[in-house]
Amino acid sequence: MRKASKTPPKAAAPASSRIVRAFRWIGQGRLVAIACMLGLVAFRLLDPALLETARLRTFDFYQILKPRERAPLPVVIVDIDERSLREIGQWPWPRSDVADLLRTIGRAGGIAVAFDILFAEPDRLSPDRFGRSIARLSGEAAAELDRLPNTDTLLAETMGQMRIVVGQAARGRDTAQNAEQPGTPVAFIGPDPRSHLITYPGLLRNIEPLDAAASGRGLLSILPDLDSIVRRVALVAAVGETIHPSLSVELLRVATGGNAVAIKTDAAGVRSVVVGGVEVPTDPRGRIWIHYTPHDKARFVSAVDLMRGSFNVDRIRNHLVLVGTSAIGLLDLKATPLDPAMPGVEVHAQILETILDKSYLVRPNYALGAEIVLAIALSLLVVILAPILGAIPVLFLGMAIAAATVGGSWYLYIEHRMLIDVVYPLMTSFTAFMILVFLNYRREEVQRQQIRSAFGQYLAPSFVEQIARNPERLSLGGETRKMTFLFSDVRDFTAISESYKSDPQGLTTLMNRFLTPLSDAILRQGGTIDKYMGDAIMAFWNAPLDTPDHAADACAAALEMVRRLAEVNAARLAEDEKAGRTHVPLRVGIGLNTGDCVVGNMGSEFRFDYSVMGDAVNLASRLEGQTKTYGVTIIAGAETARGAADDYAFLEIDRIRVKGKSEPETIHCLVGDAKMRRDPAFLEEKTVFASMLNAYRSQDWSTAAAALTRFAEIAPPALAGLVPAYRARLARLSMTPPGPVWDGVFTAETK
Repeated sequence: MRKASKTPPKAAAPASSRIVRAFRWIGQGRLVAIACMLGLVAFRLLDPALLETARLRTFDFYQILKPRERAPLPVVIVDIDERSLREIGQWPWPRSDVADLLRTIGRAGGIAVAFDILFAEPDRLSPDRFGRSIARLSGEAAAELDRLPNTDTLLAETMGQMRIVVGQAARGRDTAQNAEQPGTPVAFIGPDPRSHLITYPGLLRNIEPLDAAASGRGLLSILPDLDSIVRRVALVAAVGETIHPSLSVELLRVATGGNAVAIKTDAAGVRSVVVGGVEVPTDPRGRIWIHYTPHDKARFVSAVDLMRGSFNVDRIRNHLVLVGTSAIGLLDLKATPLDPAMPGVEVHAQILETILDKSYLVRPNYALGAEIVLAIALSLLVVILAPILGAIPVLFLGMAIAAATVGGSWYLYIEHRMLIDVVYPLMTSFTAFMILVFLNYRREEVQRQQIRSAFGQYLAPSFVEQIARNPERLSLGGETRKMTFLFSDVRDFTAISESYKSDPQGLTTLMNRFLTPLSDAILRQGGTIDKYMGDAIMAFWNAPLDTPDHAADACAAALEMVRRLAEVNAARLAEDEKAGRTHVPLRVGIGLNTGDCVVGNMGSEFRFDYSVMGDAVNLASRLEGQTKTYGVTIIAGAETARGAADDYAFLEIDRIRVKGKSEPETIHCLVGDAKMRRDPAFLEEKTVFASMLNAYRSQDWSTAAAALTRFAEIAPPALAGLVPAYRARLARLSMTPPGPVWDGVFTAETK
């Protein structure tokens, strides 16, 4: 008989131990990367604005690389352009002129006409209304004007003889205006779509005679995406419980003689809109992706050419006609993927062309699922291979996968006009890769973080980074560098502070509220904030790190500071109005100057700061003080203006001896960016003011005064303060001329 073994059998390992061993085999880095990947899946399902904007910008890039090719389609824009306004007169024109324009379109053979214009009030230029607006008009003249035809009636009669679509604007508040007037019949094929459509509480319509005479009524309103770019336009939208078609859809319906617009729906929302026998695919909210072509002047016929009869009839015959404006002053400009300022009427034309050409951009319903699956697959591939292959081979593998992913998305866009996002899958997989890389270098980063924590509250961020890499730089000393300096100060802040006598905490909150965005504007342009002096800020560029374009960077920061302060004032105004308080806006003065100075660690062995000293610094401070004298916001020295002349708009405003300096300085007002520098209006302002300065320095006071008067007529608000400053100076000098030895330099009496 065999003896039983004395060794007991091995007990099965507990389940918890197996899980622990599995986790150890997977590794901390892989677990963190997988957890992050799952978090990003949830992030995609939430689809915050940042992620949506990145996706939309990708689709914009596709259209920029390969826009729709413009085919010869029967769509034309009758354009109330700058030339029309110059030759016919300012808008609005008399409705009798609009009626003449319609009759010309009708005689030329236009199929149907849509107005990208709203006639919400009666014509103030109608003879009967115009007569009542003239004071002391004789009774006989008033009676004669009353007998003339009403221009609204004339326009309504003309519209009744043609196929006309008038626009109506969705409003952000409820209104019962013209509620009794008819709308376009809308039929549903499937469930009621109202819960899915873009909905507005109110509607602004045309006056009753014109609305009643029109063959159709379409929504003018175009709701842009979160970044204010128009990519998708609702073909139908709800106003209250009533569904209205867009202007483009209504024009197609009227042109084809259709009685109604049909909406096909399913449980997910809208599938398509049917108009004129054409089924247009949409997203669940009833929106169409516009397949843009670049802005094309060939789409436009100037309204003045039609009114003068100097146009090619073939441009109108058998065409759908949109009447709108490209004039900048009428403010109907839209940002699109291809153009930052496309006329709104051209957007409507591009919608029509997209439909007529059937060149639809499509984002299928399964796109979200496909993008999430792709993101998970790529991320898991990185998580599995990175620890095995190493970072560099995985990097090249990732580049190959990224190229294939982007190439596939591009192929779908080119061949099938399908919009599939690659930003999210690549972002997710790249995040997993970066987590693995990050954990490998965590120990070194912890050491650097200790230095950052110790000195980050005292020194400039860029200097802290240098210390983290080179701790030996913590010693006294300085160097001479050419730098640009910025001083800013809030105007009348003492008076503002007095209003907070009983609320010192409120004053602190106010200072933090405006100093934070102003400081952020400086730091974002690579500046170092030297110190805060109450409500004032001192900053500099080109130290401790080299910044070749330091003058331009400082100018960019100054303009951004002004813009951000305007945002703060707008928010404070709304709060003050809501609370019933008197609103006192914050105004800032900024001085800029470029020159040599000494920069480095200054102080004692026990306490020192990284700071600057030199004459150029003092001049920047004096120039900030002179913004009050000249009534402008930003004054720059000559060296700064020269350094940033190619990128920014400057206006020379004087030669001045600031307090404490004997040498004169040519000073300039910083007006705007490169776009402003090329603006014809600014060039005219610059020319006129230069002629005033030449006459002023030549002691030709009358010529200088005449040029200053002309400048006052054209000067924008940002430069308007120069007018009273020079008007007072010219009046004083003409009464007491300085004599032949005068050098034309103004000596400042104050800081």
